[in-house]
Parts: sequence; C-alpha cells; structure tokens
Amino acid sequence: MITIGDVVSRVRNQMKAESEDAFVTDRYLYSLIKKYATLFMRRQDASNKLMKFNSVWQTLDFVDLIDVDKIESDCCGIKSDCTIKRTRLKLPTFMEGHWGPLIRTVSSIDGSINVQITSPGTYTAMANTTSFKYNKTKYFWWLNDYLYLPNVEWEAIKVEGIFEGDISKFNCDPSDNCHPPRHRQRFFVPEFLFAEIEQQVLQETFNTMKAPPEDADNKQNINR
Repeated sequence: MITIGDVVSRVRNQMKAESEDAFVTDRYLYSLIKKYATLFMRRQDASNKLMKFNSVWQTLDFVDLIDVDKIESDCCGIKSDCTIKRTRLKLPTFMEGHWGPLIRTVSSIDGSINVQITSPGTYTAMANTTSFKYNKTKYFWWLNDYLYLPNVEWEAIKVEGIFEGDISKFNCDPSDNCHPPRHRQRFFVPEFLFAEIEQQVLQETFNTMKAPPEDADNKQNINR
C-alpha cells in the first residue's frame, strides 16, 4: 500500500540526490504531486485505460438515501410535490475525468443491481415515452455533489469511484477515529505513473527555485 507520505519521501529523496541545497515543505511537494497525478490520470481516462486499475478505485459501502422534491434534482418537466431519492449527504469529491466525475459503479448494497448514469433531461425524455413502463433499468445522475436516483425505492446504495483523497472516514463510525493522518493515507494513483509525476514535480520545483528575484512570491510559496 503506497501512502502519501511514501510518495512525498520518494520525491524528496530524488531532490536531495540532485541538489543538497533544495528545501521545500511536504505540503508544497504534495500539492504538485496531486496536480500532476490528476493531469496524468485524466489523460489515462481519455484513453479508457483507468477502468482496469482496481487499485485506484475506492468504494463507499453504504450511502444513505432520502426523499427530496424532484424540483431540487433539476428534473425538467416534472411537477413539484413529487419526490425522488437523493444521497442524504454530499459525497466526497470525485476526480474529474475526461467525460465527467470518475464514477465506475452505483449499485444496490449487495451489488446485485447496477444503476446507469443519465442526465435529468435525458431521463425526463425517456420517462415521457410510452415504452418506458417496460424499462427495468435503474438510473442516477450527479448534481452539486449529490447523486439523484429517480426510479429506485432503496434506502441506501453502494458507490465506487476515483476520489480526490482517502475516503476511509466515510466508511466508519466517526467515534472510532479511523481516519488516518494525511501522510498515512493511501495514494490512489497507478504506480506506473509515479516516475512521470516525479519528473514533472522535480522540474517545476527546481524551475521555481531558480526564478529571478522579482518572482519572489513563488519562492515564498514553496516554503509555506
């Protein structure tokens, strides 16, 4: 299991090998690591290559659903006073891929029924056709960090996606104190991208440190 602390240490050791005078904070290094990790993962998503890397996907095992007015869900053409299922809480932030948030599966808790992604307008158009009553597919859309499910009666769902950070605290009782400090949190990036991420982080860091005096703001940032 690769942690954020492992990745930061790996980059820092490489920096020391190239320049003993180099000093930047862990926070600054991690901000650059995260920046380039996101960039390269989006590139992989555009090529449809991320699905096969199970190590980067995280699962929310039990996400509560509540009833809300369909007007809230941006469901065009549907009158108020009708309800729709929505996740009770906002979900952790998904990484944005080439086509939108990186959500691999939304399903019933036991995983036996998958829910297909759609949009409010597309769902409304389908629901208004005469053949829709024969459609057994379950649907969802993502809006303002919530998931909306217009045609399920479940109390909860399971969600698998690529998130911007470790989501372990969302899968446990807060009283259990099971969320590790940041340096011990897992780093959900395919390992084959590490070398390219390191190269870009080192290049940007050294370029910033060599910046002319009038660019002092950048130099101050790396020491914060």
